[in-house]
Amino acid sequence: MSFIKSIQNRYTTKKYNPTKKIEIEKIEELKAILHLSPSSINSQPWKFTFVSNKETKQKLSEVSWLNTSKVIDSDTVVVFSRINNIDLFENQIEQELPKGAVDYYKEFIKPQTDEQIKSWFDKQVYLALGVFLSACAEMEIDATPMEGVEPKNYDKILNQTDYSTLMAVAIGYRDFEDFNQPSKKPKSRRDINKVIKTI
Repeated sequence: MSFIKSIQNRYTTKKYNPTKKIEIEKIEELKAILHLSPSSINSQPWKFTFVSNKETKQKLSEVSWLNTSKVIDSDTVVVFSRINNIDLFENQIEQELPKGAVDYYKEFIKPQTDEQIKSWFDKQVYLALGVFLSACAEMEIDATPMEGVEPKNYDKILNQTDYSTLMAVAIGYRDFEDFNQPSKKPKSRRDINKVIKTI
């Protein structure tokens, strides 16, 4: 299948088949793809937690607002978190990145407020989210990106202190009855000429 066909076929899954599991090889491939995600100056201010443990998924489902059934019925929930400890991040890049990248951070990012720095971290995580959703589409794995979760409670359940949950993605395989799949509810997008400009 071509990439455009994969993107045409992907959609936000509303109902999962809880009996259909993702092959472990595909899960490992998704981990490798996230590991290779791009970020500004290769900063990588993130952590991705793959949750397939039934008990942990149950706990997460209880703090996932309207996404409870998706968390429970999907095969795996991937939690996207950004680093929350700026000192830890700065130590990390000093040790791992070339001088040019560190100098860029010190000149353009570090002078900003903590809130602005963390917002810059957030943007990097969303780059990885786009890569991940595209990879799922290409691998014919269904996915549901979910900002509708309680980040602080997710952090407590996952025992995170230096990282903060931004969003989660449920992955698995759709239920045949899912009303939101393109065969039942065609995709709706604004006219291409209203969002794409060619000069």
